[in-house]
Amino acid sequence: MAKSCTLTTQYRLLQMLTLKAPAKINWFLNVLGRREDGFHDIESLIQKISLYDVLKISLSEELTLTADGGIPEKENLVYKAASLLKSTYSVEEGAHLELHKNIPVGAGLGGGSSDAAAALMGLNQLWSLGLSSESLSEAAARIGSDVPFFLFGPASFVYGRGEKLVPCRAEKKLYILLVKPPFEISTAWVYKNLKTTRLLKDKALETDKSGNMPEDLSKLTKKTEKVNNIKLLIRNIEEAHFSALSGSELNDLESVTIREFHVIAEIKDRLLRLGAIFSLMSGSGSTVFGVFRSGDEAEAASREFQGFWTAAVHTITD
Repeated sequence: MAKSCTLTTQYRLLQMLTLKAPAKINWFLNVLGRREDGFHDIESLIQKISLYDVLKISLSEELTLTADGGIPEKENLVYKAASLLKSTYSVEEGAHLELHKNIPVGAGLGGGSSDAAAALMGLNQLWSLGLSSESLSEAAARIGSDVPFFLFGPASFVYGRGEKLVPCRAEKKLYILLVKPPFEISTAWVYKNLKTTRLLKDKALETDKSGNMPEDLSKLTKKTEKVNNIKLLIRNIEEAHFSALSGSELNDLESVTIREFHVIAEIKDRLLRLGAIFSLMSGSGSTVFGVFRSGDEAEAASREFQGFWTAAVHTITD
């Protein structure tokens, strides 16, 4: 019996999971107002794209992390996710996590949040925790506002501080060029410098009597004449009707960032001149993305951004 247990332990120690953690873009981002907890209420449509970090997880006696990117181990969201699961569910085993970064840090592409979600899903399997999607989502929300989104996909309307989700259709593959200038932007800095004058009710969606968001998009506000008609925005993006959208009105953080970093506006303009049919800063930046009619057009445009980090990708649709 003892020999059998030893062999089982040795077999489990040889197990390794390899997970791909995708980046994201924000098709729009409305900031409604500051909350009492210090966060901001937002509305956004987020979609995964074909740019991935790679996370390898294997069983170990201790909880350890090696990672690209220069973030100290215990400040890395992957380590925080693993530590949270281990302490919350009294896991006796450890794990070694090895993170290889392809998604740039401080780029508005959600790399850290995606990595954390991958760690939660991988460790749930490796440690045989059997946690439900709801339990994983609760843990994810404790790590970061964007983390719950990456547990699902490929696209969701998010609200609250970003942790509440309504899944959306994502049937059309779109070709995108990502362009990042040679600097990072702190999300905390952008929100600190955001001076929002809109009242929460000006952009709020209809809620039920308990203050919760409706469970499907059919119950969103019917005020189609307003720019912030979320249902209409989502429909136009789903159907790639970019001519009906005004990029300058779709990301409330863009104007804040451009005031300090003028190159963001220059990248947007250059993408449009190179044939992009739509261009917008993703999240809090510093990445700007352009939508092109083909992958070849996106690749060709990338060669016009010498000195910038670029990646020609496509949206994930399943």
